Parts: sequence; structure tokens; C-alpha cells
Amino acid sequence: MAHDHKHDHGKQNNIKVAFLLNISFTIIEIFGGLWTNSMAILSDALHDLGDSFSLGIAWYLERYSEKKPDQNFSFGYSRFSLLGALINSMILIGGSILILSRAIPRIISPEPVHPKGMILFAIIGITINGIAVLRLRKGHSLNEKVVSWHLLEDVLGWVVVLIASIILLFIDLPIIDPILSILITLFVLYNVFKNLKSIMNVFLQGVPNHLSVNEVEELIAEHQAILSAHHTHIWSMDGEKVFLSTHIVLKDNLPREDIIKIKRDVKRVLLDKGIAHITIEMDYESDGCEDQDCH
Repeated sequence: MAHDHKHDHGKQNNIKVAFLLNISFTIIEIFGGLWTNSMAILSDALHDLGDSFSLGIAWYLERYSEKKPDQNFSFGYSRFSLLGALINSMILIGGSILILSRAIPRIISPEPVHPKGMILFAIIGITINGIAVLRLRKGHSLNEKVVSWHLLEDVLGWVVVLIASIILLFIDLPIIDPILSILITLFVLYNVFKNLKSIMNVFLQGVPNHLSVNEVEELIAEHQAILSAHHTHIWSMDGEKVFLSTHIVLKDNLPREDIIKIKRDVKRVLLDKGIAHITIEMDYESDGCEDQDCH
């Protein structure tokens, strides 16, 4: 339990650091945009302000998800972390569409940029957002992964600005900026939709991708005292904690001590598969299963 608490605290601390770095850089960007009279920087500052808002939501929901089970949420609050991942995915998709809507017209009608001022802010942006990404890439929760893509989009965006600005110091070719922006945005969108697929699978209580109901039932039935396993359900609350419930069929008249040992053996095997929350119902050969879903 102490390990779980430390792990959960680490998750929210990673997002907290990312939030503080992002909001700090947003403030710097606003002043920098006014100082250089650059609409490009001010536009990115507005985008980062939205990022900071979504990071704040992610941080709050990650902390909220650590609440223990109670009368209202008997499984606990861990799915609120998943809610944070879903909200951030939607914000990231919306932000990417906004970037595409601004970048595509600039291919047709390129606008002049301010290369020297952009180089300075690109270096600052890559450094600050890069530190935040490195912190979050160590995380395992879907919330952390989505937030890391949020920040990686910013890092890649500033890399584009840096490359384009250096080129524009020597060549008057402003179309480079929107072309690179579109390519990076499409790359980010691809990964967001891939994460979104995992998020929706968890929300809809799908079987985790690394597990198979049939394989798990066959694994359980390998126990010499178990005749079969059926009516097995496998799902995850937040993309990390895996739950399982199953019915196992036993021979009639087994001693109580044998039944207890069988349950322990099954749980030990399932723990090795990464399934930590296990519910087992015993059925006997002559009784049959009373649950209609089993038929």
C-alpha cells in the first residue's frame, strides 16, 4: 500500500511540475509577444494558456482520483484520472484543429515572421516544455501520457519555430513555417487518437489489450482440482488497475481447506498476469451455475 501511495503521489507531482512550468512560460510569452510585437508569439501564448488550463484540470483530477472507496464510489475514484485524460484529449484535438486552420491558409498566403525574436523564445520554449515532457514520459497513467503529448506538441512546435527562424535569417521563404507546423500537428493528432482509443476501451470496460478472456480461463482450468472456468469478466478502472471476476467449477464434496487453497492458487496465478483485484465464485459439478448469463 505504501508503494501505491508513493506511486500515486509521483503521478500527481509530475503533472503539478508540468502545470507550473507551463503557466510560468505562458506569462513570459505574453510579455515577450508584447515586447517583440509578434502576433505569432501572442497566438502561441493563447494556446499555452489553454494548455495550462487543461494541465490544471489533469492535476486536480489526478489528486481527486486518489480518494479511497466510499458509499458513493465503491470502486474508488481512480477513474477520475481517466476523465482528465479524456478532457485533455478533446482539448488537444481542438487545439490541433485550430493550428491547422491557421497554418493551411498561410501556405496559400505566407505571412512575414520575426526570426531573431522567435529564436530566443524557441530556445526558452524547448527548454521549459522539454523538462516537463521528460518528467511526464516516466509516468504510466493514461492521464500522464495524454498530458505529455500536450507538452510534446509545444516542444515540437518550438522546434519548428527554431528551425524556420534560422532558415529565414538567410532565406526569405516564410512558407516553411506553416508546412512544418501542419506535419507536426498531424503527427501529434495520430498519437492522440491512438491514446483516445485506449481511453475509450477503458471507459467502455473493454478487456485490456494485453489479456484474453479465453486464455485466462484456460490458465485457471489448468489447476488439477478445477474442472472449468466460465462467466469471466476482465476490465480496468483507469488503464492500470485490472479487475477480474470469474466462476470456477469444482468437484463435489471438496473439503473446505482444499477450496481455500484452490482460491489462493488461482489468485497467485492471476497476480502473475498483472490482475490484482480478483473475485471468484465457486460452482459445483452437480449444481450448475445459477447465473443466467452463464448459459
